[in-house]
Amino acid sequence: MAVDVKVVTYQDIFQYGAGKMGLHSEEYLKLSASIILDKGDMASLGVAEGGKVLLENELNRIVLNATASVDKPHPGLAFMIKSPWSNQLEGDESCPAGASGFRGIRAVVSPSSEGITQMDEILQRLRA
Repeated sequence: MAVDVKVVTYQDIFQYGAGKMGLHSEEYLKLSASIILDKGDMASLGVAEGGKVLLENELNRIVLNATASVDKPHPGLAFMIKSPWSNQLEGDESCPAGASGFRGIRAVVSPSSEGITQMDEILQRLRA
């Protein structure tokens, strides 16, 4: 089972603080390699709170921890903190003002038994 989603990215002060402890820290990984999904979407996927999901599009694929949203239902919308993980699914192009276009990443989410994508793997991809 898979669900098409539009991923909205946002900034988070707690993740920023965790980044100060190091981009390889457990706290940074916990906050950054996570996606907030609609409860109904999680039920459709058969994924429990903290379960692993594969998020992929034509650019890349990443494995993340899933968190159930506490907000009103929003099927098909997912939320991620701006991070090296969300960047993996975004192209190199920038908006006309020169900023990145992290305002809605189209992707497919499905259950996963793989391990969370680690920072070292992301860095290897960037070096390739």
